[in-house]
Amino acid sequence: MCEVCSKTFHHRGVISAPLVRKPITELIQLDFPNWSDTSYFCHVDLSSYRAKGVHTLLESERGELSRLDREILAAMQNHDLISSNVEHEFDQSWSLGDKMADQLATWGGSWSFLILFAIFMTIWILLNSVVLLWQPVDPYPFILLNLLLSCLAAIQAPIILMSQNRQETKDRRRAQNDYQINLKAELEIKLIHEKLDHILSRQWEKLMQIQELQIEQLSEINNIKKRSS
Repeated sequence: MCEVCSKTFHHRGVISAPLVRKPITELIQLDFPNWSDTSYFCHVDLSSYRAKGVHTLLESERGELSRLDREILAAMQNHDLISSNVEHEFDQSWSLGDKMADQLATWGGSWSFLILFAIFMTIWILLNSVVLLWQPVDPYPFILLNLLLSCLAAIQAPIILMSQNRQETKDRRRAQNDYQINLKAELEIKLIHEKLDHILSRQWEKLMQIQELQIEQLSEINNIKKRSS
């Protein structure tokens, strides 16, 4: 019978107290002072106290748990995946203006834009210096061209800043996602080690029982031989 939930289970459905790691046993003893080495409890309660042990471990190492840590613990208890496609999430949340700003910022920082703008400036200067020498639209020192350049810089700067802010938000979300995945993997590896220790302990217990049976059989055989002789 499980000492925690007081339910009756088959022998394979419960675990004896000596096979549980000491940190988990200490947590159980806080809730159940009568817990002893002869007690048993089920796998469901074991998983619950393992999650509680992970919670305690994180609090001792990091202090107060953050929202990310609580999400990791909830995902571990529910056996949920915690990885996410950050690019897909941001593509769905961005507006049309955000996407246009990113495309303009990307194009404004490309070689295509630089080459086209250099060609435009060269043609503008040649037209106003050579072709339209007698009636230039923008004579030297090209005040209209300077005005166009100033307007372009004034428009391009906030567009680039908006794109950089969204990129920083995306990088921050990606870093949080990587942190959650790495921490969850680390905690699950610890739980796997605990489960392996539990399996090895059970196997060792079974081997000891088999050895005791073999010793008893050998003793009976020796007694029979002595009687027959």
